[in-house]
Amino acid sequence: MKIVGITGGIGSGKSTIAAYFNSEYNIPVYYADAEAKKLMVSPDLRTQIIDLLGVAAYNGTDLDRKYVASKVFNDAQLLEALNAIVHPAVGEHFIRWSRSQDAPYILKEAAILFENNTEKLCDYVILVTAPEEVRIDRVLKRDQTTEAEIKSRMDKQWKDSKKIPLADFVIENTDLELSKKMVSKIHSQLLAAPINT
Repeated sequence: MKIVGITGGIGSGKSTIAAYFNSEYNIPVYYADAEAKKLMVSPDLRTQIIDLLGVAAYNGTDLDRKYVASKVFNDAQLLEALNAIVHPAVGEHFIRWSRSQDAPYILKEAAILFENNTEKLCDYVILVTAPEEVRIDRVLKRDQTTEAEIKSRMDKQWKDSKKIPLADFVIENTDLELSKKMVSKIHSQLLAAPINT
């Protein structure tokens, strides 16, 4: 089975595009960021994260995202240590999940596919892009956040100009109907494409 990564910066609409692959073509989608959040409250990861960031990292049974973000966003070493706990767990979970799927290909949706080198585990990569002002507007409408916080998160991700040459397919996601046409075309190409070994 082919593994297809789908990635894009915050507000690009990669989750919307991934969901369309699923609803229209019945392609299974693994949402890596959502699964990471679930795994971070599992007993094994919880113990390791508390060892790293202290008991304040959790608010009862839930991860205190604001606290964790405040600790790691401006401390590269701490962020690297947190990623070293979370990313392998997500990788193992994805492998188990992928083995239970039955489809011509599966999608792995992840915000930082290129940044953490996991595109190497994919046969193909779809990059979803949109102009910065569109992305900021989408996130402001979606999340309780500020423009400054969004720009700070964008600065932690690679620019589209760096990712485009590395992607097999690019969807410029400003008009959803045009994006859906691109999905249809990419879906046909992926069905015909060989597994990259």
